[in-house]
Amino acid sequence: MFTTRPTLQGTFGMVSSTHWLASQSAMAVLEDGGNAFDAAVAAGFVLHVVEPHLNGPAGEVPVILAPAGGEVRVLCGQGVASAGATIGHYRSLGLDLVPGTGPLAAAVPGAFDAWMVLLRDHGTRTLAEVLRYAIGYAEDGHAPVERIGQTVERVRKLFETEWTTSADVYLPGGKAPRPGRLLRNPALAATWRRLIEEAGAGGRTEQIERARTIWREGFVAEALVRQSAVPTMDTSGTRHTGTLTRADLAGWSASYEAPVTYDWNGWTLCKAGTWSQGPAFLQQLALLPSQLPAYGSADYVHLLIEGCKLAMADREAWYGDADDVPVAALLSKPYNAVRRALIEERASYELRPGSPEGRTPALSAHATAVAAGEPGFDVMGPPAPGAGEPTVADDGATRGDTCHLDVVDRWGNMVAATPSGGWLQSNPVVPELGFPLGTRLQMAWLDPGLPNSLTPGRRPRTTLSPSLALRDGIPVMAFGTPGGDQQDQWQVHFFLAVALRDRVRGGLDLQGAIDAPGWHNDAFPGSFHPRSMRPGSVTVESRMDPEVVEALRRRGHDITVGEAWAEGRMCVVSRDPATGIVSAAANPRGMQGYAVGR
Repeated sequence: MFTTRPTLQGTFGMVSSTHWLASQSAMAVLEDGGNAFDAAVAAGFVLHVVEPHLNGPAGEVPVILAPAGGEVRVLCGQGVASAGATIGHYRSLGLDLVPGTGPLAAAVPGAFDAWMVLLRDHGTRTLAEVLRYAIGYAEDGHAPVERIGQTVERVRKLFETEWTTSADVYLPGGKAPRPGRLLRNPALAATWRRLIEEAGAGGRTEQIERARTIWREGFVAEALVRQSAVPTMDTSGTRHTGTLTRADLAGWSASYEAPVTYDWNGWTLCKAGTWSQGPAFLQQLALLPSQLPAYGSADYVHLLIEGCKLAMADREAWYGDADDVPVAALLSKPYNAVRRALIEERASYELRPGSPEGRTPALSAHATAVAAGEPGFDVMGPPAPGAGEPTVADDGATRGDTCHLDVVDRWGNMVAATPSGGWLQSNPVVPELGFPLGTRLQMAWLDPGLPNSLTPGRRPRTTLSPSLALRDGIPVMAFGTPGGDQQDQWQVHFFLAVALRDRVRGGLDLQGAIDAPGWHNDAFPGSFHPRSMRPGSVTVESRMDPEVVEALRRRGHDITVGEAWAEGRMCVVSRDPATGIVSAAANPRGMQGYAVGR
């Protein structure tokens, strides 16, 4: 099968990320003697600089890590709702949904602390050593990818009239960033330099801990809280202030937890819990029959689309940061046998959550209205070409803006991370810091009593979903993608292409599995404001076999043929425990993801 690039192979180390500068910075850390975790932290901070339309330091990052010979763990870098972020407060402002932008949408920032905890517990480098790459690109500049300028142009009016601190960084002299002209962020570089200076000398661990304290209680916290209190125009069309306080920042830290796992055909797949959408990936595997149709056939694609609809309906009804989410039941064989029986020859246009343990599913009023197509509620029209890529509305509302990185080193340490949030179009840039607050609370509902109801101290249910796969109990592959609600669609397609390699003529290696024609559906309420859906929808790449496309249409799928290379932004690294050979591949879509290694 044709592939855009070779699958890289070596024995020293491999990195794959959504930007070549992050990949190469991580590789530089490995070459300098650092391990996979040092490299991941360095790459994460570089991504904050070179993909500012996709992530930032005040966003969030879930991490799945597998220390060589150790236990697979999830490091949660998803912050919680602040103490003042109550349903009553938002309803009192006349809101039915959390705005898609502005300080009301900001959770407690999580990314920075998660990177620091990962560096402290599993890394070997100092704070200055991992930050120097990001500082260099922020201070000296980098040649921005085209999409940064496109994003800025879409929100130009907002920046020039309302978010003027953002215009100072991203519209210097009135000009949006463009390739071939260096983009600098001196305020961000100064923030990291000051943080290193205030963290002081001494032992590596002590320095990292002081940096964490400065972030949560020092000059960074002061600036973030001050910015949250500024009345800010958001997607509601009104200026609002946020609820973030210094106590909120001081009271939260990144934490470890066990992954949710599922065994499938000799593989063990590891995901974050139901505060992410990760278990929806696992449930899609649980919904598969023992005998699959031919890979890439209309029967195969139909099966995956309909299984995805069922898993995502369960996501809407059951997922969240609540205490009683029935994860085991949602992944059990009896439950999924009942759910599998709902898949028919024709495409479903219904939102059909199930009843694990006999419990009655509950949906938000908005999701119920959108699914029913009630007047006045947002149902998507046909997607624009390339809809699998991040989109930005004129008011700054975003969908699917995220990064990803994977690293494996010569010792067998492996890590997958999906940094997101704190985008340049999410909130005004904090002038003293050079980056904005995030908007992850937009994923929580303003209806009480749901697993994903807006609740102080709870994490909003996020779309971020890194993956790690084991064979015979040994970590062998780390992977993931940006894409919001599409993340655990594209990852299923990719994983099955790898896992079913022997059944595909010519075989699909890692790069081939990434390059294979992709698709996604929007037949469930979206996670981003305005929480819309498109019943029966399937968007396919134009490279998909036309006979398969027509067969899907005959089954009732509402097909949109998109661009040839628009569905997915996968990254992957792997390691063969028998030989020590490490491999990597990266997505050609978007023209900026690259793997590197030797």
